[in-house]
Order: sequence, then C-alpha cells, then structure tokens
Amino acid sequence: MKNSKMLLSVLITLLCANLLISCKNMKTTDTSLNPFSNGGDERNMIVVMSDIHLGADSAYTECKKNLGALEHLLNQIRVADNVKELVIAGDLLDEWFVPAPVNTYAGKDQADFVKRIATANKGVIDAFNNIIQDKKILVTYVPGNHDLTITAANVESILPGINQVRDNVLGLGTYSPADYPTIAIEHGHRYNFFCAPDYASNQDIAPGTILPPGYFYTRIAALWVSQGFPPASNTVPEITPNSKGGESQEALYKYWKSWKNTLNLYTIQNSFTDKIIVTNLNGMNGNFAVNDLLPYQASPGEQINVNLYNGIQDSWETRQTTNNVPVHIPVIRAIDSVGSDGETDHQASLQYFMNPDSNKKIVIFGHTHVYRIIPMQNYKGEKCVYANSGTWIDHNPGRVSRTFVVVTPQSGDASSQTYVKLYNFENEVVTEMAKDSLRY
Repeated sequence: MKNSKMLLSVLITLLCANLLISCKNMKTTDTSLNPFSNGGDERNMIVVMSDIHLGADSAYTECKKNLGALEHLLNQIRVADNVKELVIAGDLLDEWFVPAPVNTYAGKDQADFVKRIATANKGVIDAFNNIIQDKKILVTYVPGNHDLTITAANVESILPGINQVRDNVLGLGTYSPADYPTIAIEHGHRYNFFCAPDYASNQDIAPGTILPPGYFYTRIAALWVSQGFPPASNTVPEITPNSKGGESQEALYKYWKSWKNTLNLYTIQNSFTDKIIVTNLNGMNGNFAVNDLLPYQASPGEQINVNLYNGIQDSWETRQTTNNVPVHIPVIRAIDSVGSDGETDHQASLQYFMNPDSNKKIVIFGHTHVYRIIPMQNYKGEKCVYANSGTWIDHNPGRVSRTFVVVTPQSGDASSQTYVKLYNFENEVVTEMAKDSLRY
C-alpha cells in the first residue's frame, strides 16, 4: 500500500511537471521563440492573418490539413500577454472555391452555408470564439473577395462579438487600429479588375449582384482541381483586335486574352458550351457555360462582344469610384495585371504611400497568397513598410503556407522602432521569415 501511494505521488508529480512544461511552451517569455512576446508586459502587438479559406465541404475545401495547426496557433495567441489585436484580413470564409457544377448553398441559403462552414471547421471557429469571448484581444474581420457577399449578420452568427470593419459598400473594408492610425490593413482585392465588387455588370439578369468575373474564374479552377487536373480537351476560339473600336474594344480584347490564359491553365473536361456553372447566390440564378464568359466576334477584326459582363471594360472607372479606390487605375493596366501579385504590392504603394491624401506608414494586404515584407518610401521620401500576410490553404504552389504578420508598435522612447515581422508556423515550429522596422 505504501509503495502504491509513493508511486501515485510520483505519477502526480510527473503529471504536474508535464503540465507546467506544456504551459511554458504555450506561453514562453523567450522572445526569440515566441512571436507573440514583446519582452515586456505591455499589450500592444497586432497579429494579422488572411486567406484562411474555410470551406463547407471537405471534398473540395482548400484548407483542411492546416486546420489543426491553425487551431494550435490561435490557442497560443489566446494566452499571449502582449497581443492586443488579431486581424483577419479577408477570405476567412470561402464562397467561391466550389466546383462549378456544385450548388454552393445546397438548395438553401447563405445563412445555412455559413453555419455549415462553422460545423466543418468547428475547432478553428471555437478557437476564434474563445479569443473573442475572453475580451482581452480585439478580433477584427475585414472582407475579402472569396467572402465578398457574405453579410455582416451571417459572420456574426458564427463569430458573435467579432469586430467587423466594412466600407459603405458590401465586400470591402480597410482597418486602422484605434491607437495606430498610420497602419492600414485590407485584403487588397479592390484594385483587381477580376476580384473587386462589380455593381455595374449583369444587372439586367441579376439586379443587385456584385459578383465580379473572378467568381466564375474560381468556380472553373475548383472544377479543374476536382477533376484531377485533366489535359486540355477544348480550344479557346480566337478573336483579333478591333482596330476601329478605340480603348473600349482594346480593353475587351485584353479581357479575352485573360480568359484565354485562364482556360489554357484550367483545362476542364467539359465542353465550353455546357451549362455547368451553377450559381444561385447573390442574385445570380441558373446555370452558365464557359462561352458565356468568353468575348467573341463574328469575323476577324470586327466588333468584340461578350454575354456575361457585357460592358465591364467601360464601367471600370465608375466601379473604382463605387469601391472607394483613391487613385484610379487605367482600365488597360487593370486588365493586363489581373494575375500579377506584384501589381497588388504596387497598389499598396500607389494608393497609400504615394498618395498625398494618405498618412499611412504600414500597409498589410492578403489576397495574393504571396507573403512578403517590402520596404518602401512615401511621396515625402519617408520610409514605409508593406507586408503581405500570405495564406493558410493546404497547397500554396511554390511557397509555404501557414504564414502571418506581427506588428509591434514603437514606444515613447525616441530610439524605439515599430517592427513588422513575417512568420511561418510549420510542424509546431514558428520561423521568422522576414522583418523590417521604422520609426514614425
């Protein structure tokens, strides 16, 4: 009996020791290992992550293998004494990456779809809610293009109490933390011709819709993935420039080239005439074919037309005004650069740092899935920093996933710097990938 009691005592002691070690690993004060520690006791750090892409169905969702790691990281953030804010910079919920023939809402509505996402990703949603309910860390969400039409009410339904920052138009938002007005955090899609909300197109068939062509692009890409990346079985019908049509026809020709490149990449098995794209959301109803998206012409060099998004090239200027774009982008450049992550980075500089009406010194985007930190200058020649927070999808071709940005603001000490650091969380290990700093 005595030996049993001694053995029990030893086991309890070992268990307690393991728990203490576990807690220390979760809440380490070693700033070289813990991205959520500033080495002091001030709660001032801002964590930014984006492009998590939570889906409703594990058969096609882009974030499945990374869910456990994300939940673990959120639990670390929750117990971090120095984290003041956690910002989700768009594409938290994914309404776009759904194979073309699949009815996204399964015959129901967006509210049900969002609840299905919460159920399918319960561990991560619970982890976010734990942070929100603790009320120690402000959790803020701004919309991205993949959750463009998801309403504030439906986000609130699964993340009650989350701080939502939205523009006066659906699908956009830019966040500057209350104590740090020189920081701007947004998804970055408002500057992209394919991904910015489109209040002008398709109103004759779907009044009120704001779905841009990137929605259909993504539905086709998701189908290609679900089909196992099949070889090409279709040929994109060629068209030629209409030299008499001015900038409008030139822009529509470039728009066709963008679609041609897309369809040569995403080589789906279905014929371009098949009505395979099932919509039934945001005012869009019925099924559409690839040919509905492709510009066409009756004879070489003649007028170029398109069925869906008819006139999209001519409404770009108005679309930018509606979407609160400070410095407008010429339509030809906007179409030519739709697939360029470098263009998104450039827009951070153009819209914020080189804009005399902006006071921002740190800008953080998501959207491109290309994580980076780039030192820049503003129109006064002052140092600024741009960061992209990357993504949490399982497969980020040519790059790692599980990335996030941490901003540690400067103190009142004149020698103190504001640090912007980029991290990767892989195999339970946090790695610093890049960093920069400035004083403003």
